[in-house]
Amino acid sequence: MAKCAYCESRILFGPKRQGKLQFCNDHCLQQGTLLFVSDQVPQEVLDRQISVVHKGKCPQCSGEGPVDVHTSHSVWSILVWTFAKSKPQICCHNCGIHAKVRSSMLCLFLGWWAVPWGFILTPIQVLRNLAGLFFAPDPTRPSEKLQNMVSLMIADELIHAHANGSTQQVSSEVS
Repeated sequence: MAKCAYCESRILFGPKRQGKLQFCNDHCLQQGTLLFVSDQVPQEVLDRQISVVHKGKCPQCSGEGPVDVHTSHSVWSILVWTFAKSKPQICCHNCGIHAKVRSSMLCLFLGWWAVPWGFILTPIQVLRNLAGLFFAPDPTRPSEKLQNMVSLMIADELIHAHANGSTQQVSSEVS
C-alpha cells in the first residue's frame, strides 16, 4: 500500500501523482512543492532547527519538551459516507496522548454509522491510536517524522518569503 509523500498516510484509493511522488489528495499534492524546496535547505541549518524544535516547548500546551510528531487517527461516518483522517502534530508526549484518546473516542462514537467502510475503518483507526500510545517516539532524539516536518516548515517559510519579496533576509538565514 502506497504512502503519501507529504503527510505519510496510507493511500487506499487513487493516488494523485506528481512525477515519481504519490499523494493522498489534492491538498497534499499542492503541498508537494515543499518537498522539492526542502531538498535545497543546507543540512546544518536543518539540523540546528530540528534541535531547537525538539528541545523547545510544546506548541500545544507550552509545557516542557521534548516535542516530536504525534499522529492521531480518526473516522466518522453517516449512512454510506465515511471520512477518515490522520493528523500529525508537533507536540509533547502528553498532548500526543490526549489527541489519540480524543480521536479514539470520536471513532468509537461516530465511526460505525456507515456501511461498509465505517465498520472496517473504525477498528483500524482505534488500533492505530492504541499503537501510537504504546510506541511513541523516542524522547532522547528527534524522529524522522519530526525531521521531515521541520524540513517542510523551513521550505514553507522560504516559499512565502520569496513570494513576499524578502529573499534577502531568508538567504542570509539559510546561509
